[in-house]
Amino acid sequence: MHQLIEKVGGDTHLSADEQLKEILEELTGAKDLIAVDAPLSLPSCIGCRLKCPGVQECRVKEVVWMRKQHEKRDSKKKKPNKPFTPYTERCADIYIQEELEEPFVVSHALGANAAPLTARIHFLKKRVQRQFIEVSPKTSVWRIGRSLRVAKSHLRFHKHSVSGEESREVFLKAMGQKEKVFIYQQDLKSMVLNNSCFEAFISAFTAYLKFRGECEKRPRGFPAKSSWIEFPKKVISW
Repeated sequence: MHQLIEKVGGDTHLSADEQLKEILEELTGAKDLIAVDAPLSLPSCIGCRLKCPGVQECRVKEVVWMRKQHEKRDSKKKKPNKPFTPYTERCADIYIQEELEEPFVVSHALGANAAPLTARIHFLKKRVQRQFIEVSPKTSVWRIGRSLRVAKSHLRFHKHSVSGEESREVFLKAMGQKEKVFIYQQDLKSMVLNNSCFEAFISAFTAYLKFRGECEKRPRGFPAKSSWIEFPKKVISW
């Protein structure tokens, strides 16, 4: 396993994007997967050239699927649902938020929080000739942790400023007992102290699980042309 690289930033000669490009090309080969916690695809409305009839009349498969999900959710709640926005949301975002055992909140690809990151990863992806996959670290932490029988409280609060360090340490020790990965002591310390390092490791491990066939496949009825977010199966074969 490669060591973690922290604090990639611009200097007088190279921007942070250029540094990332060099690191990724140096550390990966043509067949390697690069896992990123960033939207690799845009919502279906972006780039659509059809005459828009409005959300309720749209017949684009992705929008039809999202509309059905919204109607299903609406039927279960007493209060009206917030309208969905197919120009900021994607099918995979909604699926992870609503169809799994926990409501994992995923930033909309063109929502206020994720939009700059979406633009950056699309710029970087064009310059790095490798295969990228999109992951959801929160979902991966939950699925891997449950498979390791880590307490739910640690999995839910691994990002918290107060209890997060303890939760991350418990999680990493449980992983170490499976003897599937070797973690340098310095990297272990970095991941306990810094959640960004921890989630980078989780993203990379999700790519490893994807390679082994241990990630969930698209559900039946999910739009074929819609992008997917990779996350582990409920039960992982260790």
